[in-house]
Amino acid sequence: MSATPLPPASEPSPDPLLPEPVPVPIDAHLPHPRPRAPAAVVVLAVLAAGFTLWAAQEVILPVLLAMFFALIGNPLIRLLRRLYVPRFLAALLVLCAGLAGTATLALQLVEPASSWAEQAPREARRLGRQLQDLTRPMHEANRIAEDMARAAAGESSRKVQVVRTRVDDPYAVLTRTPRLAAAVLAVVLLTFFFMVYGENLQRNAIALLPGRQQKKFTVEILQSMEREVSRYVLTISVINLVMGLLFAAVLVMAFEFPLQEALLWGTAVMLLNYAPYVGPLIGICLMLLVGFIRFDETLQSLAPAAIYLAMHTLEGQLVTPIILGRSMALSPLVLILALMLFGWLWGLVGLLLAVPLLVCVKLVLAQVEGMQGWAKLLE
Repeated sequence: MSATPLPPASEPSPDPLLPEPVPVPIDAHLPHPRPRAPAAVVVLAVLAAGFTLWAAQEVILPVLLAMFFALIGNPLIRLLRRLYVPRFLAALLVLCAGLAGTATLALQLVEPASSWAEQAPREARRLGRQLQDLTRPMHEANRIAEDMARAAAGESSRKVQVVRTRVDDPYAVLTRTPRLAAAVLAVVLLTFFFMVYGENLQRNAIALLPGRQQKKFTVEILQSMEREVSRYVLTISVINLVMGLLFAAVLVMAFEFPLQEALLWGTAVMLLNYAPYVGPLIGICLMLLVGFIRFDETLQSLAPAAIYLAMHTLEGQLVTPIILGRSMALSPLVLILALMLFGWLWGLVGLLLAVPLLVCVKLVLAQVEGMQGWAKLLE
């Protein structure tokens, strides 16, 4: 007998109450890149940030200056803390020492600065007349050529003179002085509070982060940035101070400048040295003007600028790279662009803060994973 074939097993019918299985993509386990904003949105955001930095400079600049001075004082405060001095008292001592030194130097510079402010316009006009005498034949030739061109065209040789009048507001100084005093007081108070309560502010801000890994990562970045930037700012300040004192000593011993006047130009050299490339260029032009005003001989007039150029070259190419090493090296092109940007936004204060801000950006980029290439780009 033949076996009868069994009917094929019927597939179980799907239960209409159960949901359909969702297909899983093949690349579900791979990290997906975050969506990028359009280029127009990025450009608008950058322009808005730049306008905000410029419009709110009266609020932003005191805060940034206070942070800059606090970074200078933090290594000294840590040194006093090792000697078991309370942080509040250490910050007060450092701030009072800085204010006392600044006030003493300012009192020494008031007399020579006011004397040069009165003398410089007169001497500049004298130098202008001398230069005009040297270039007079060229101007005469240009004037004759212009007259001949006008005569050939049938135009009148009379020039139209524009007279400008300037009305001085006697109340402008009265309105600017309280604002300047308030800004200085705000910088002093903010510097003290940053030095005393800066660590607590960082600790409280880090406590707001959700994850432990994020807290640890943020603490490492902030500690590294604060330590490196403090070391950089303090080292650069000491180098600039020594360079200003050496240049003042050279003016006193080699050119017989009065001590107060030599301190004036040494202070100018110290402050200008915070702005690489731009500051020394202004300093060379300033020393050329001082030399031509003070001395009659050409070689003697060029000597202060030549000595300053030699000292700055030695400091920039040998002393600073040896002390700071390559970790703080920045690209000259990036430095020039940063100085142009911050100088345009905030003037002289922007030139002072451009390099420390750029160093902060580089340190943050070097710590963030995936951003090390941008940090290398700044070198």
